[in-house]
Amino acid sequence: MRRPLGMLAAAAALATIAAPVSAAQAVTASAASYAPEVGTARENTVVRLVNARRAKKGCRALMHHPRLHRAARGHSADMAENRYFSHTSRDGRSFTDRIEEAGFIGGTRTAENIGRGQRTPAMAVQSWMNTPGTRAAILNCRFTFIGVGAAEDYDGAIYWTQLFATK
Repeated sequence: MRRPLGMLAAAAALATIAAPVSAAQAVTASAASYAPEVGTARENTVVRLVNARRAKKGCRALMHHPRLHRAARGHSADMAENRYFSHTSRDGRSFTDRIEEAGFIGGTRTAENIGRGQRTPAMAVQSWMNTPGTRAAILNCRFTFIGVGAAEDYDGAIYWTQLFATK
């Protein structure tokens, strides 16, 4: 059974966090290490909607990177399975830890947006665009890659994760 979220609850279920990556972590990866379409149709729709918003600001399109996708999908699945909502995993890992564990290297700047309860990709993106911090991550023209993950809990609520990175 799905539980409806009111506008305040939906707005409260959004968050963003950003972190620079140290120069020691910046390693060049080959262009073959990403693909333009990875993930589910729902996740790729988020990428397309984000890129449409970025285009209106004059930013280049983000590439959906398979390793960022893996980290995002894993975090969404963990939050859905264990019914929590946080940038910090239950085991204490940060989003930068999850990005590195997924094998994404060479990022010089990263950010994460999370959401819970939005029923469609359009609703998730609109919710992020309505919140200053998450909007700023989406419209940061410095980012070049994105990873999107979505997972449902046993009640059908969707947990969304977006990871952004610059190379």
